[in-house]
Amino acid sequence: SVIVVLALIAAATAAGVLLERRDRAAAHRAADEIVRLIVWVLMPFVILFVAPRLSLSGGVGAGLLLAFAELTVVGMLAFFIAGRVLGLSRPVTGSVVCAVILANTGYLGVPLVGALLGHDAIPDAVAWDALVSNTMLYLPGFAVGAALGTKAGEGGRDRAIAFLTRNPVLYALIAGLLIPSSWSPDALFEAAKFVAGYGVLPLGFFLLGVNLMEERDELGQRSLMPPFTAAVGVVCALRLAVAPALLVLLVLASGASIPDAFFVQAAMPSGINTLVVAHTFGLDLRTAAGAIAWSTVLAIVGAAFASGLV
Repeated sequence: SVIVVLALIAAATAAGVLLERRDRAAAHRAADEIVRLIVWVLMPFVILFVAPRLSLSGGVGAGLLLAFAELTVVGMLAFFIAGRVLGLSRPVTGSVVCAVILANTGYLGVPLVGALLGHDAIPDAVAWDALVSNTMLYLPGFAVGAALGTKAGEGGRDRAIAFLTRNPVLYALIAGLLIPSSWSPDALFEAAKFVAGYGVLPLGFFLLGVNLMEERDELGQRSLMPPFTAAVGVVCALRLAVAPALLVLLVLASGASIPDAFFVQAAMPSGINTLVVAHTFGLDLRTAAGAIAWSTVLAIVGAAFASGLV
């Protein structure tokens, strides 16, 4: 249910906050290990055994194409507004773009779709997460990190090498789309769906809690929530309002019929994977954490209204 999902989010975030307050060094070691676990183990496992079983019938294929279209548009808007209009630095601009194109369709979206629309809608939510969100993460997301981050080298060659060598899920996605569905037995498929829907959620929000607490300490602020900066405002507007509205417009214009789960996924907040990219390539962690925190709070309030909890 929505209450279970919200409870997991609150507990995992609180665990990250408490560990960072108690032992900052241990918290950051744990955060680094979690990033490596997600990038090198959990997500490759999910993609490798979910991708071969995905069905593109019943409007799923058309919906996925429209999803890529709307994310391309909002990503370009984010880059223009952050870099050209606001004149933000390259690492901050990279965090803004990633926070807009990388929605939390896995850690939050899949369980929320199940809670709001029922268990039968989860495969559609997993399809979006596996094919859209992971493609956006490990192609344009990692490319933005490699191009604009401070840990990817100086020249184009170094940045290209960083993109190709820190991107294991890209190769898992390619393999998952090429292998037959018989190579994904039921037991592994169900395990992969569980990891995608519920297993990674506490890890991701623990990571958010650690980063929120670090920024709070560095800024000397009293509130756990980071400042609502112009960069964060741009992310929230594009991610929570423009992106889902654009998907609706594209569906109306094309006449396509897409699964209801896709509309929920399009309205998800900035993804925890923004922190994965920021950690991996050296984007601005403060902007990434702020965008995730504020957009998640706003999205959860919206989900609570939609489910009748408030």
